[in-house]
Amino acid sequence: MTANVIRLIVGLGNPGSEYAATRHNAGVWCIEHLCQKYQINLKYETSFKAHLGKLVLPKISASPIWLMVPGSYMNLSGQPVQAVQQFYKILPKETLVIHDELDLPPGEIRLKLNGGDGGHNGLKSLIQHMQTKEFYRLRVGIGHPGDRDRVADYVLSRPNKSDEASIQDALAFALPEFEKIIDGQIDKAMQVLHTKK
Repeated sequence: MTANVIRLIVGLGNPGSEYAATRHNAGVWCIEHLCQKYQINLKYETSFKAHLGKLVLPKISASPIWLMVPGSYMNLSGQPVQAVQQFYKILPKETLVIHDELDLPPGEIRLKLNGGDGGHNGLKSLIQHMQTKEFYRLRVGIGHPGDRDRVADYVLSRPNKSDEASIQDALAFALPEFEKIIDGQIDKAMQVLHTKK
């Protein structure tokens, strides 16, 4: 895997207070953890339809790293992400997308480059707009309801206390690895993240 410095970190979710605590917003939760750690306030940029914040890490990156939460619904995430990428001349492979993952149990977290959308509407929109699958994904396990017909209700509902604690614990565990990821030390970050059970 070639070392690429990450310049854009996107947390997927749905806008509005009614969705804030739902499983589908695990990507947004992760951005909130990063904002807290680095004392960054996201600002809504109307031209991008997105909440943006600037992370400056001079020891790692000469250019700022943008933290982003799309202001659109999950299935329209690709449009604001593409707008930010075009404006700041950021390549898809310099982008890390954080999203909820049905195929991992709560508390597990996985990092990868490339792959399909796995039925995830946010990833589907991103792939469609970027016209490539070649971007990094941080997959945050939320578990599966066990029945495909229940998936839509499951992702749009709040996890129980145990699952929520496991997910938040995984996000806190991942926080120290972000500087490695940004610096292109993907394999080193994977070695740590993939031990999380």
